Amino acid sequence: VVAHTYQGVNDDSTRRAMRQEYDFSKGERGKFYRENARLILPVYLEEDVQRYLDERAESKGMEVSQLVNEMLRRDIALIEAVK
Repeated sequence: VVAHTYQGVNDDSTRRAMRQEYDFSKGERGKFYRENARLILPVYLEEDVQRYLDERAESKGMEVSQLVNEMLRRDIALIEAVK
């Protein structure tokens, strides 16, 4: 199996670093597959929101992720209460 690199990339450094073709003939299908692996998706926040959350979390002495989870749980509870 041969995979071709995407030709639409405009970044010269990416094009230089990538080969024209890659040989996957000795690759092992599913080598890194874990049936029960949990995928944690990244969340990208706008700068003003991130700054607010950082400041709020610091003032409360907690991690941003803990603060966001607490805020979302409260929102979920409010939404569920009016259903």
